[in-house]
Amino acid sequence: MIRSPEAEAYLAGDIPASSAAPVAAKLLHAALFFAILLSPLVFIEPSPYEAGTALLALACLVAGVRIDPKILPLAILLIILNAGGAMTLLPMMDNSRALIYAAISFYLAVTTIVFACLFVEDSFRRLEIMRRAYLVAAVLVSLIGIAGYFGLIPDAALYGRARATFKDPNVFGPFLILPLMFLMQSLFAQFRIRNLLLFCLVAFALLLSFSRGAWAHFLLSAAVLVVLTFLTAPDVRTRVRLILLSIVSVAALAGLLTVALSFGTVGDVFEKRAKLTQSYDVRSGGRFDLQSKAADVLLENPGGLGPHEFERVYGGQQHNVYLQAFLVYGWAGGFAYVTLLILTLLLGLRLSIVPTPLQPYLIATLATFFGLIAEGFIIDTDHWRHFYLILGLIWGLAAATLNLIRRDRQRLA
Repeated sequence: MIRSPEAEAYLAGDIPASSAAPVAAKLLHAALFFAILLSPLVFIEPSPYEAGTALLALACLVAGVRIDPKILPLAILLIILNAGGAMTLLPMMDNSRALIYAAISFYLAVTTIVFACLFVEDSFRRLEIMRRAYLVAAVLVSLIGIAGYFGLIPDAALYGRARATFKDPNVFGPFLILPLMFLMQSLFAQFRIRNLLLFCLVAFALLLSFSRGAWAHFLLSAAVLVVLTFLTAPDVRTRVRLILLSIVSVAALAGLLTVALSFGTVGDVFEKRAKLTQSYDVRSGGRFDLQSKAADVLLENPGGLGPHEFERVYGGQQHNVYLQAFLVYGWAGGFAYVTLLILTLLLGLRLSIVPTPLQPYLIATLATFFGLIAEGFIIDTDHWRHFYLILGLIWGLAAATLNLIRRDRQRLA
């Protein structure tokens, strides 16, 4: 990603950065890199990522990271969400599985606040550290996923689909979307063969996850990224370049897909997975049937059922995070969740068109978020670690952008 002159000036010290002591700042940067690097290690719950983010939270305290008041709406809605979930636990306090679920929900909400506060201050350095760590993590798990698919690493594939270090291929695929958005931005800014090869590697791993939701997620997020980048481009020349490079990227993806499908096993699985619906979607007791039942159940239970209760009673998950929010966290938590997503989208859209040095990061993150909330209609995303990272990123970037706008107005006053 090519930095703007404002960003370069910031990094050179012309714009004040963090007020933390140098040693504390270095520890914070190391903890941030380590936490993001651990983010794909989620094959168990609690995961190593939880330890990494706990260390990051401690480093934030040592470095004196402050809570910006603009983050408060995010915090309030997350508190309402988890308070609703806590109320559903009252009749099931002896259910350890449900208690662990609620504890993880609360902890992930805390990580959102940590990330949001973290990126308000010293934004560029921390964003670059996060971006670099996420790309390293994405490349490593892509290699593991590809090797696992071809039988070179045990347990890195499931039912003929790459999953790398994740429990489910349907989580592995979406994890790769944000780094793909970063790589697309790098290609648009300055076309380099290295970035193209990395893009193809991660895209190939995404393909081998054979997650229909992740494929649709990528296409939607890429479209949003291109549209927002086009609309916010400073001149016609940049827009023409964007169009040409988009065509090159589509051609590269088409070539990658053609080569990938030439492998017999890949082509066979792709043919099965590329259908809009699968048998388990439409059969009795399948995805759509359970979603219909879940809608009826939540209308009859404004207080919610609690974690895993719908699955216990009806023999399966409804695979819809919005139904999940109302079923697990009650109506109060469900409405808080939906309100949070809508508010995040509106805030991100409003500020992504503001020309600041943070704009490229906000566009990439918002584009990924668009795909995440769309994918939520067909899968439960409320425990996806990268979802909470992206949510915190948008709010942190929004607060930082508003601070930059205020600073510029004060200079002009």
